[in-house]
Amino acid sequence: MPDTPPSPRTRLRRMHEKAAYDRATIHAVLDAMPLAHIGHLVQGAPVVTPTLQWRVDERVYWHGSSASRMIKAALAGPVCLTVSIVDAMVLARSGLEHSVNYRAVMAFGQPQALTDPAEKESALKAMMEQLFPGRWQELRPITAQELKATAVLSLPLSEASAKIDDGPPADPAEDIAHPVWAGTLPLATTPGTPRPAPDLAAALAADPPPYLTAFRWG
Repeated sequence: MPDTPPSPRTRLRRMHEKAAYDRATIHAVLDAMPLAHIGHLVQGAPVVTPTLQWRVDERVYWHGSSASRMIKAALAGPVCLTVSIVDAMVLARSGLEHSVNYRAVMAFGQPQALTDPAEKESALKAMMEQLFPGRWQELRPITAQELKATAVLSLPLSEASAKIDDGPPADPAEDIAHPVWAGTLPLATTPGTPRPAPDLAAALAADPPPYLTAFRWG
């Protein structure tokens, strides 16, 4: 596992003790949170787009409409992909010491588009199976036209780093005696009760698949 940044762009310049450059930590954050934000330039202006991401080995993937200007912008130049998870609010004894506990990954590079239909379908299946194992085989098969209309992009994780912040408030010694509550407020994203589509058959509505009740992220 590398313990040095893979490039100057990924090196943490402040609070470097919170940095992690090893593959296991980077993979764990990406696998825990499907929501990513992709930063790129659109007609010379910065744009950050939220999208679902998924990881296969040393590449991260996302998809969108083949006609999307965001997809075209991502292919036109390098991007910054960010995934972040908020784990707790950190309440200190002074306003400026308040913080959050979080896990985050940033990856830089030039995305590539998958062009082979079979490769695109395999990537989309990987996304579905990571979110809801077993669901892909239950779905109506994807069509050639749907594959043509869908762009799937991938980004290598060769230039990526993680930043992890965890623990209690770091109050200076002179603040410890101040009479105000201090500590952390843990946060978690938990699934609710599945809501069937209004037109779902009664038998299916009454028996949610196991991957719904087992779903977790964060």
